[in-house]
Amino acid sequence: MKISTKGRYALRLMIDLAMNSNGKPVSLKDVAQRQEISDKYLEQIISILHKAGYVRSVRGAQGGYLLRKEPEEYTVGMILRLTEGSLAPVSCIEDDEIVCDRADACVTAIVYKKINDAVNGVVDNITLADLINWQSEKNGQYII
Repeated sequence: MKISTKGRYALRLMIDLAMNSNGKPVSLKDVAQRQEISDKYLEQIISILHKAGYVRSVRGAQGGYLLRKEPEEYTVGMILRLTEGSLAPVSCIEDDEIVCDRADACVTAIVYKKINDAVNGVVDNITLADLINWQSEKNGQYII
C-alpha cells in the first residue's frame, strides 16, 4: 500500500485547519501557502472532505473552512479511506475479510490479512488530535 499525495495532503489540510482556526474559518489560500501545496489541488481535496461532512464552509470575505467535529473525533483511517479508498494491501482483502476463490488454499492470504489488520490497527487508533499534539511537540509548543 502506498498513500498518494491526495491522502497525505488531506491529512495536512485537516491538521492545518485544526491548528489555525481558533474558531474562525481558515482560507484555503492560507493553507496552501503554509503547506506549500497548490490551492487548486487543495480545492479538489476540500471538496471531498466537505461532501463527506468532515468540514464546513463559510462564505464571505472572512470565509474559509472549519472542522465540523472536534479533532479527537477524526481518525487517520477515516481521512485516508475517504481520500484513498481501501487501505488493504491486495484486492482479495475487503472489509477485513479474505474474498477470493482460492482463499481456502492460499496461505499468502493470511499474510495479507495480517498486514491489513496491522495497518488498520495503526490508522484507526491515531486521531487528528494526536497528530496536532505531535506537530506541536515538533514545533516546540505543547498542548495540555
